[in-house]
Amino acid sequence: MSQSLYIGVDIGGTTVKVGICDANGALLHKMEGPTGTEGGPDGVLANIAKYARQITEDHGYDWESIAGIGIGIPGFMDIAQGIMRHSANLPGWKDVPVKAKLEQILNKPVKINNDANVAALGEAWSGAGKGLENIVVYTLGTGVGGGIIIRGKIYEGSTGMGGELGHVQVVPDMEAIQCGCGQYGCVETVSSATGIARMARDAVERGDNTLLSGHPNITAKDVFDAAKAGDEVALRIVKRAALYLGKAMSATAMIVNPQRFIIGGGVSKAGDILFDAVRHAYEKYTPEAARVGVDVVPAELGNDAGIIGAAGLHLRAL
Repeated sequence: MSQSLYIGVDIGGTTVKVGICDANGALLHKMEGPTGTEGGPDGVLANIAKYARQITEDHGYDWESIAGIGIGIPGFMDIAQGIMRHSANLPGWKDVPVKAKLEQILNKPVKINNDANVAALGEAWSGAGKGLENIVVYTLGTGVGGGIIIRGKIYEGSTGMGGELGHVQVVPDMEAIQCGCGQYGCVETVSSATGIARMARDAVERGDNTLLSGHPNITAKDVFDAAKAGDEVALRIVKRAALYLGKAMSATAMIVNPQRFIIGGGVSKAGDILFDAVRHAYEKYTPEAARVGVDVVPAELGNDAGIIGAAGLHLRAL
């Protein structure tokens, strides 16, 4: 087959997702397999190489049709050099030359980037941001990830820390708790699934009258379900999470001036009860000139965003 194809790899702590995309961002095939972190970095990279060749062979493509391989990895990295500096989700990963090692194994050009950045790129390429040049993507999950796309390309900053949107500090000092990054008051502490569940547990421990009192292990979904049932405590928590996310988006809007905000991740599945509150907060804190024409929409690609964005690193990234 003569068309140029691109393999995208989304590395998670337990599972590696692999897909083949064409040059237009269409996901043609996908598969997944165990990450195999017990084998250390070399074991994980060997698995990635195996999966890349397997998906190519399983669907009848010649290896020569693969133009490049992109990798999305959670953690901090030297993007230009292709070195993974540290990842909390991948034990033992410190200063791993991912690009060099995989290029040697696979004999193909390899690019790496942060997993949140590649998810944002995926949404820009063929998801909710398709056709737009400037977008900002928030991923609300265990933490708050983010990615900024400017003129169709990932904005990385001078050292690769650009787009760390979960660590914008918006919570007032008297209310702030410490974030996993070491700072206080980050939006991640209140607008992530972890933050929402923590606020609910705090309310139960205070003795607040809430439907959540009967849950042994409160999750963000429990909070949203209770809010939809009219529980005042749960509604208060949802509004607080939305308030600080909206304030963080407002600050970002004044710097980036995007055409659209896209919200994905597990928390986004809460639907209108979250999105209506976020839009209200964003509009409240953003000057009219910066918010006119800017919409806030759900992500479209779900778990495929990382695969598609990683494959697009060779075509759409800096």
